[in-house]
Parts: sequence; C-alpha cells; structure tokens
Amino acid sequence: MGLSTYCFLEIHFNIVYRLSGVSAMELAIVSETTALILDKVEHNPLQTNGHVAWAAELDLVTRNVRPLNPTSNTWCGTGSFLSNGTMVSVGGNPVVIVVLYLNSFTGGNGLAAVRLFDPCEDGNCDLFENQNVRRAASLRWYTSSARLEDGSILLFGLADFPNITNPTYEFYPPKKIHGSPERYPIFVPFLMETLNANHFPILIQLPDGNLFVAANTKAIIFDWKTNREVRRLPDVPNGVRISNPIPAGATLLPLTPENDYTPEVLICGGSVFDDSLAHFNNFSSQEPTSNQCIRMVLNDEGIAKGWEVEHMPDPRIMSELILLPDGRVTIVNGPQTGASGRSDHPAFTPSLYDPLAAPGKRFTQEGLPTSDIARMYHSTATLTPNASILLAGSNPNTDVGTHDSAFPTEYRLEWLSPPYMQHIRPTFTGLPGTFDYNSQVTLGVDIPEGGKNVSAVIMDFGFATHGVHMNQRLVGLVSQLSNDRTKLTITGPPSPTIYSPGPAFVFVLVDGVPSFGSKTLIGTGAQPPLDEGALNK
Repeated sequence: MGLSTYCFLEIHFNIVYRLSGVSAMELAIVSETTALILDKVEHNPLQTNGHVAWAAELDLVTRNVRPLNPTSNTWCGTGSFLSNGTMVSVGGNPVVIVVLYLNSFTGGNGLAAVRLFDPCEDGNCDLFENQNVRRAASLRWYTSSARLEDGSILLFGLADFPNITNPTYEFYPPKKIHGSPERYPIFVPFLMETLNANHFPILIQLPDGNLFVAANTKAIIFDWKTNREVRRLPDVPNGVRISNPIPAGATLLPLTPENDYTPEVLICGGSVFDDSLAHFNNFSSQEPTSNQCIRMVLNDEGIAKGWEVEHMPDPRIMSELILLPDGRVTIVNGPQTGASGRSDHPAFTPSLYDPLAAPGKRFTQEGLPTSDIARMYHSTATLTPNASILLAGSNPNTDVGTHDSAFPTEYRLEWLSPPYMQHIRPTFTGLPGTFDYNSQVTLGVDIPEGGKNVSAVIMDFGFATHGVHMNQRLVGLVSQLSNDRTKLTITGPPSPTIYSPGPAFVFVLVDGVPSFGSKTLIGTGAQPPLDEGALNK
C-alpha cells in the first residue's frame, strides 16, 4: 500500500449541507451512518425551535446535519456508551452567552447534567435530559469517562468550576462500591497531586479490570473497585506535561490474541509549560510544545523497562491519535505552540505511526496531504465506519464572530482517506445485533482476488473532545477462514475487561485492507446494573 494514495476529501464553506452547523467541540460516531456533534452554547448558524442549536446529528452518507436539543450547556462535558448502546453525555458549563435565552429556550447550567442519546434510523431521536430525574452526584467540568466491565461508565475528575477542584469519581448509573453506605463522589488523592494541569485525565480500562490513569507528568494503575492506587508508574520523561490545558494525544495500542491482549499505551505531544496558576493567566500563544512520544507495555517487564521515548515529525498539543483498523495510528489536529484557548502555528500535516515498525522508523509524513484548515482548540477527529477519518471543529473564541484569537470558529468538515481506501475492499454479511463473549459467529465473506491474510477486529471509535479521545479501542478476534474462503468464523472477545459491553464496529481485514465497519453490541445488549439504593441518595 503506497502512502502516496493518502488523501483528503475536503468540504468547502460554499457547499450546502457539508458544514457541521454547530462547531464540533465534542464528537462521537453513534451508528453506521451518523455522528453526534456537541458544541457550547453560542451563536451558531444552525437553528432549532426558535433559538440557536449547539448540538447536531451528522449523516455520514448525505453529510446533512439535523439539529438536536440539549437543554443545558455541554461545554467541557464528557461522553461514553452504556452496555445497551445508549450514549451518555455528562457535565458541562453554565450558559455563558446569556443573550441566547430566546423564545422557547429554557435550558441552562450543564455542570451536573446527564444527557442520554439512543441512536435511531428514522431521524426522530434526540438528546434527553431532565435534571429533576437524573443528574451527576457532583458538578463535573473537564471530566474524563471510561466504559466499565459491567456496562456502566465511570466519571473521573475534575473541576466543579474555575478555581474549584473536584478530585473525585462516580458512576453512571449510580452505584455504591467497597462498602460505601451511600452514593457519593469518591476522593482520589492522585487528582490533587497532579494539579494544576490535569483537566481531562487520560483514562484507559486495562484487561485486568484496573484503569491506567495519567495526568500532568504522572501515571498510575488504579483499582476503581477499591479506590486504591495499585501501582505507581514512572513519571513522564523530560518533564513533559500531558493533560489539559496542554494535552497530549493518547491511545491504547491494539489488544490482540497474538500479543496475548497485553496492554501498551502510546502518548504523543504535550509541553514543559509551567503549570502554576499565575503563569496560566499570563501565558503566550508562542509557548513551545513537545514532539515527544512515549509508550510503555503495562506488565511487570514493561513497567520495569519504563517509557520508550520517540519523537513525532513536529511538536503538538491537542492532537488526536486515531487508531486505524489495520493497527496503525494517524496523528491529526492541534497547534504547535501555546496552550488550550491561546495557541498558534497549527499543525496542518498528519503523521502516520506504525507501532510494529522498528524504532526510528515508525513515523512518516511522506505522501500525506496538507490541509489548509487550522484545527486548534475545540477541534475533534474520529474514525468512521467506512474507515476514513472525520476532522471537525476548532473554536478558540468565546462566541462566533468575537475573534478572541487569530483563528475563526470552524464549521468545515474534512475526510482523510488512509491508503487502504484505494484498494478493493472485502465485504461481509451475517453479523448479528449482539455478539456475546467467547461466542462464535460465522460471517459470509467476499475476499478480493489474491487476498491472503484474513482477520477480524472490533473497535470502539471513542468520544473526542479537547484533544482527548476517551474509550478508543481495537481488539483483535480469533478467526478461522473456511476452506472455500467464503465464510469466516469469529469468536467474541474473551472477557468484558478486554472489551466492555456495548457498541463495537466489526471490521474484516484482508492483507490489512478493512471492510466497512458494521455495528453490533458486545455482550447481550442488556441495561447496565442499577443500584436503586445509590440512585435514591
């Protein structure tokens, strides 16, 4: 596969319905044909029910947008999927642009909001929230979230509102843990230790059920069931800070039968910027960022070895590390100087990272296209079901048209096409709506002539915001091709800690070229457990 075939399909301002309508501060793929876009409350061009919209559903086929109707400000919230397929959006901000209280708009403060979105095919689904019925146990702003093995989600950190810390975690649906008598936010010393640059901590579920947590210059393995730090990991090398407001991109590298589902984390970018509060009030958009990439195998041997240090072709913060179905990583978006909200020198050219290549040969920009759209603060990106990458957003401004920075509020969308999209691609049929652990499903497959190596993977495309990509995951499946090469029997993931119950996209790959990704629910599709005692607290 030649890298020269890597290309952008660019969407211009003057093409109707190929704009996002609301700036894509938060982005998630919710079905085979749709993406959920969340913005902050501001004067967006898209309207709904007599007032501005700040959420939309994007049709990935027609590229039309449909306004959605949250009733609170989603600015700086988080998102994850439950085991039954529901997307949960949590937290946000008070409404800052008060002039938007127009006509039927009666919404407001989103700091404790819980919003539910059940994807549909008929265009009638919408965000549902009622803070009189469900809300977070504490105010959540710049919070990270993780899918858990029981199908619920964990909300981790951080701030209630500027200058007020909330170093705790909780669950949705609510649950009590380690003998707690009631539902309450659970204090985490690590979140106090890592102040001040620790918004949106890096949070990854590991195959043993624990969490990898990283913020500022520190990292731990954390047992959420007992609220215990299991292991202190080596600090980030060279004093590079890796979480918001100078965030690095991060992802868990593929978990496969071949590597015995051994977790390895990759973190790229960040800054050695002084994170004192006084300095944050006076920083320059020209502050240098880091091109450092680090990776570590999270077993005894890997932790003893420590972080392996590599370097990207260019420095970045707020970059997105997008896992591809073939196991490689594309690095997109972000500025090369400054910090969140005040930055400069956009990184226009993606980098491609091959984790299986020899050290020193893993990065390339050869043949990759250069965009002319600056993807700065509040930009996002995600893999899509057809295996292209959607790039969206960028909004370092208080409101549309305020020109708080040199970069405008961005509504243009781009699709980045990896090299495999230029090849004849396999297809398959027969995927059921649910796919349980260790169960077997036989797919009908159409393999391109001459194809040799046939495999299958499941992916969580994750939830993107602020250069943080929560829950992104690729798990290789045990698979067996029939003698006549028309059927592929695949086996579900071994356990809910390797892949949490809930949505997944299945790709069949032939010599590294992926099919379209079809959606299923891993597990049974059941609701996550609900602790009535905790709910009533």
